[in-house]
Amino acid sequence: MSNKKSSSTAVNLISGGTAGLFEALCCHPLDTIKVRMQLHRKTGMVKNPGFITTGIQIARKEGITGLYKGLGAVVIGIIPKMAIRFSSYEFYRGLLKRPDGSISTSSTFIAGVGAGITEACAVVNPMEVVKIRLQAQHHSMSDPLSAPKYRNAGHALYRIIVEEGFSTLYRGVSLTAARQATNQGANFTVYSKLKEYLQDYHTKNGNGGLVPSWQTSCIGLISGAIGPFTNAPLDTIKTRLQKETKSSNPNDAVLKQSSAQRIMRITRELIKEEGFAALYKGITPRVMRVAPGQAVTFTVYEYVRGMLETMPVFSPQQATVFDE
Repeated sequence: MSNKKSSSTAVNLISGGTAGLFEALCCHPLDTIKVRMQLHRKTGMVKNPGFITTGIQIARKEGITGLYKGLGAVVIGIIPKMAIRFSSYEFYRGLLKRPDGSISTSSTFIAGVGAGITEACAVVNPMEVVKIRLQAQHHSMSDPLSAPKYRNAGHALYRIIVEEGFSTLYRGVSLTAARQATNQGANFTVYSKLKEYLQDYHTKNGNGGLVPSWQTSCIGLISGAIGPFTNAPLDTIKTRLQKETKSSNPNDAVLKQSSAQRIMRITRELIKEEGFAALYKGITPRVMRVAPGQAVTFTVYEYVRGMLETMPVFSPQQATVFDE
């Protein structure tokens, strides 16, 4: 770990928000395809559609813009999500540092887990409930006569709170927290260690430890691909859970179920009806979204941060943001 002065809070906020925005704009269609695949229920001997078929079906029936359903909810939550992710990671890492200022691999992982749980509870879960409700709608966004239940992110948020209560925004929060914890734990650990290796390599070769953008993208891609494979079942169950509304489950016994009971019911139904492999529905578009998404996030973050730090208006403070 170097003692290089790093970005101020303002720089981290702007860099993180910009990186998240670019990630959302580039990768959201794959997220919509993933959600549709996870919500699809197998009937008879008909095979579940693949991610290409699902994407084509959405584009044909609902227009190309149908692939961007729920984007508003994502964009609204991106800046606070990224701000909380990076700032909480730095906070937890600061608590876990050794007296000499270094930090172990296990502590880096724990700090990433803490950041994932924090962002899940503060921003991600409510944002995903709204996003999934919008993505689950099969109306055509190009047809003015096709009236959806939720018109946009704001309208969806309002109707969910009024009709189902504020607590609905936190349905599945335990699964979201577990998913984000494993994602960010692996993400920050792998990224930090790979970047540290590359910085050492470039230092030895007389490049001042500067890591080229294309290498930042590569290590972001690698670090981002690990999480989805470890927590795909959690993500599939979470999607089914957050999509449920009161009207989709009129049974009083179902409505009275606790979160744990709902999770167990959805898991049993999914495995019984479609087999264990159904827990990994949407894994292809999810990896295709998350891995490049992290590559975009880290690359844009590093680029924007470097650009902002050259501006006199921002005064760097002594910190350690990714200066491994």
